[in-house]
Amino acid sequence: MTLAVVTLAAGKGSRMKSDLPKVLHPLAGRSMLAHVLASARRLEQAEQHVVIGHGAEKVQQEFADQKVTWAVQAEQKGTGHAVAQAMPAIANDAVVLVLYGDVPLIRTETLQQLVKIASTGDTLALLTVHLDNPSGYGRIVRDEVSNILAIVEQKDASAEQLRINEVNTGILAVSAAHLHEWLPKLSSNNAQGEYYLTDVIAMAVANGVGVRAIHPLNEFEVQGVNDRLQLAQLERVYQRELADNLLRDGVSLADPSRIDVRGTLTVGSDVSIDVGCIFEGDVTIEDGVTIGPYCIVRNSHLGAGSRIESYSLIDEARLELDCNVGPYARLRPGAELAEGARVGNFCEIKKSHIGKGSKVNHLTYIGDATLGADVNVGAGTITCNYDGVNKFQTNIGDGAFIGSNSSLVAPVTVGAGATVAAGSVLTKDVADSELAVARSKQRNISGWQRPTKNK
Repeated sequence: MTLAVVTLAAGKGSRMKSDLPKVLHPLAGRSMLAHVLASARRLEQAEQHVVIGHGAEKVQQEFADQKVTWAVQAEQKGTGHAVAQAMPAIANDAVVLVLYGDVPLIRTETLQQLVKIASTGDTLALLTVHLDNPSGYGRIVRDEVSNILAIVEQKDASAEQLRINEVNTGILAVSAAHLHEWLPKLSSNNAQGEYYLTDVIAMAVANGVGVRAIHPLNEFEVQGVNDRLQLAQLERVYQRELADNLLRDGVSLADPSRIDVRGTLTVGSDVSIDVGCIFEGDVTIEDGVTIGPYCIVRNSHLGAGSRIESYSLIDEARLELDCNVGPYARLRPGAELAEGARVGNFCEIKKSHIGKGSKVNHLTYIGDATLGADVNVGAGTITCNYDGVNKFQTNIGDGAFIGSNSSLVAPVTVGAGATVAAGSVLTKDVADSELAVARSKQRNISGWQRPTKNK
C-alpha cells in the first residue's frame, strides 16, 4: 500500500497580519508545517504532497532539503479544490491522508489509526471531535443509529444541525480511487461559493462506502491556528506537554510552565532546571546537571555534574564532567570545556579549548585559543585574536598563570608553568616557567597638581 499524505498549506492567513505565509509561523522553534510533516513522516511508506499557494516560493525554500511533491493552488477555491490539485500525482491504489499545515499538533498515533481504517479500501476514515462550543465548525450529521450521513458547514446548517456538538476536523483518510472519482463532482453551490472536501462524505454514503469516525486523544491535536493568539495558546500547550514528559523522566523543574524547548532535549537522571530556561536545537544534558534561572542552551552538550549559573548563554559548545559556567557567561560556537573547567561571570569563550581544571573566572574574553590543564586566567584578560582581517591562535601551556588585565596578542604561545604579570600586553612567546612582564615603567611625580575648573 502506498500512502499519499496531502497537506494543505496554500492559505495566506490574513488574520496573522504578517507577510510570512501562515504555515511558516514558528511553534517551539519550528514552523507549523514542519510539525505536520514530521508527524506524517513517521508513518510507514508515506509520500509527502503539499499544496501551496500564498508565499509558495518561501514555503518551498524552507523544505528544499526534504522529499516533497509540490502542487500549486493558484486560486483559493476551498479544501476540495486544494486536494484536487495534488491528485494528478497520486496513483489510484494509494490511500490518501489529508492534513492541514496550520494544525500543527496532530499526533502520528492518531494518523496511524486513520490510515489503518482506510487501508481496506471500502471505508472513509474521518477524524471528529466533540466540542462544548462547536461554533465555526462543520457539523457531523448522523442517522438514528449513529451512522454518519454528511458534514454540514456552519453557514449551510439548519438550526437543528447547529445544536450538534460533534464537528469535523477536516482530517480524513480514503482510497485515492474514490477521490479521483468524487472530487470532479464537487459543487460550489453553497454559502461560501467553494468546493468543500467535506461533501465527499455524502458521496461516500451514496456510493455505499462506509464512513467511520475516530476521535483524537486530546482536543489540542486538531486545533487550527488562524491568528497569533491561537498560535500562542498552542505554544503553551506544546511546552506544557514537553515539561510533563521531562518531569516523568525524573527532571526537576522549578516551574513546569516556565521552560521552553525549541528542538530536541535529551536528559539524564537527577537533572535540575530552574525557571525561564530556553533550549534550542539539539541539546544533551547528562546526569546530575544543574541549570540556574534564565539560561539559554543551544545545540550543546552538558557533561555530567556540570553547573550552569543564572543568565548564561551556551551556544554550540561542549562541556565535559563537572564544569562550572556563569553566572552571565557566554560560550560561543566551538567552545570546549574539559573536565572540571570553570568559566565565570561576564566571560566569553569562542572557538577555544579550556583544559582540565582550568579557570577563566572574571570579565575575560578567550577566542581562538587552546588552554592546557590547570591554567589560571586573571580578570580582564583578553586574547587579541583578530587583526581586522584574519584570526590568529593563542596557546597556553599547563599550569600557566595569566595575570589580571593582560592582553595576549596572537599568534602567541605561553609555555607550561609560565607567569604573565598583571597588566601585560604580550606580543612575544613566553617559554616554560618564565615570567613575562610587558608593561611600561611606573613613574611617580611629586608635587603634581590636579587641574581645576575655569571660572
